Amino acid sequence: VAVKEGGADPNNNSKLRDVIAKAKANNMPNDTIERGIKKAAGNASAINYETVRYEGYGPNGIAIIVDALTDNRNRTAANVRNCFTKGGGNVGTQGCVSYMFDEKGQIILSKEELEDADITLSADDLMMIALDAGAEDFSEEEDSFEIITLPEDFSAVREAIEAEKIPMASAEVTMLPQTYVTLTDENDIKQLQRTLDLLDEDDDVQDVYHNWDE
Repeated sequence: VAVKEGGADPNNNSKLRDVIAKAKANNMPNDTIERGIKKAAGNASAINYETVRYEGYGPNGIAIIVDALTDNRNRTAANVRNCFTKGGGNVGTQGCVSYMFDEKGQIILSKEELEDADITLSADDLMMIALDAGAEDFSEEEDSFEIITLPEDFSAVREAIEAEKIPMASAEVTMLPQTYVTLTDENDIKQLQRTLDLLDEDDDVQDVYHNWDE
């Protein structure tokens, strides 16, 4: 989809650069990435996929956002609705839960990966690299660093970190919940987990965001 929207050259296609970065963060080999790009670029008659978003509720009002890539909206909508129903939830209207989330770029640096790569930069050094490139926030967790950006600044910040040869555990534009909901009822947890598992198994579903405090 990124290739069709902006061409096969990552230098001129920031969306494609972000997809490649996400693939690399998930240890996808370079030749697999290259093959995917060439296939997309050389196949003008390929099926047209489009991105669709569904919003709804799980047990106890848990907010769930589902991003899918589909060549058949009716099939995907029916499948996603089925995932919600089987977990005791329901699909709502567009915008019914997305206002509870903020779209942000999120980059996670694993302390263990930094050590393995012999990166000796201090937390302050890493913070300055991120902030100088336009990051909104930098925080240190027990075993990682988290960098938050506005969606439009994500590529620039990610590329600045990449330029320093700093490995990234994950790098993506995501939906971060403004508040989290705790579930205490065992049945609610089981039902929600069922919905999330079913969505995970669906080939059309790309990303699932929720505000459950796991």
